[in-house]
Amino acid sequence: MEFQFSEEVATALRERQPLVALESTVIAHGLPYPTNLETASRCEAAVRKLGAVPATIAVFGGKLCVGLDESQIHKLATAKDIRKISRRDLAIAVGLRLDCATTVATTAFIAHRAGIRVFATGGIGGVHRGFEADVSADLPELAQTSIAVVCSGAKIVLDLSRTREWLETNGVTILGWGCDEMPGFYSRSSGLDVDQRVEGAAEVVDIIRARDALDLTASVLVTVPVPSSSEIPLDEVEAILALALADAERQNITGKRITPFLLSRMSDASEGRTLAANVALLENNARVAAEIAVSLSEADVR
Repeated sequence: MEFQFSEEVATALRERQPLVALESTVIAHGLPYPTNLETASRCEAAVRKLGAVPATIAVFGGKLCVGLDESQIHKLATAKDIRKISRRDLAIAVGLRLDCATTVATTAFIAHRAGIRVFATGGIGGVHRGFEADVSADLPELAQTSIAVVCSGAKIVLDLSRTREWLETNGVTILGWGCDEMPGFYSRSSGLDVDQRVEGAAEVVDIIRARDALDLTASVLVTVPVPSSSEIPLDEVEAILALALADAERQNITGKRITPFLLSRMSDASEGRTLAANVALLENNARVAAEIAVSLSEADVR
């Protein structure tokens, strides 16, 4: 497996400094330009401010890049030919030397094998609404990769209840960062319980270390509510989503195109409020992940 580490990430790995992995699909496909470029910069800055090293992950020329420079992030944000890849596409990307953005599943896979233990994203994939057999590759990856993933739950366009059940059945521990319910992405609640409420990074680290001592292989999912100032009530989000789903059906939008289509339509219908919430939760999740990474690093030397 050929990694290409940035100098900053290589130094952090060598010196056992705290690291936070960040995905690149949100830059290439999840947010519009220039919001995507600005958000990528703000997430990396949030990680650094807390004392950790950001490691944004992507594939360039078939190499697994862990830690990107400004030109690579700019290319992700502006190029039209960046392929979105999940785990099944990784061999294609490497074998054909492609430039690709990594999803939650692929980022978790690469980060774990690079030795990074904490990963921040916006929302994970899950079980699709109306088609229970359509399960995101993110879920089985979380069930088999020992990493801590900080997110705001599953993307609201998915079936949150069935996604929660899938995670429970497959042994993924769900923690609530100061909350008793899984966040509903743009909303702070979903009506779905977490496995354990945690009040800070120290508790998360104790659970991660216990998971490792028990030789359990699944991820620990740390769910963080969107900042209250950016929250959109769940009933309002559902109404906006219903319009976007109807639009997708009329246009026969399916497969990997459906999630970015729905998120874009919801942003338009909400006059940018869902986009603002997405940006706010991404930056906040990066900050929480950095807290956990720093605390985990400190625990290693005690």
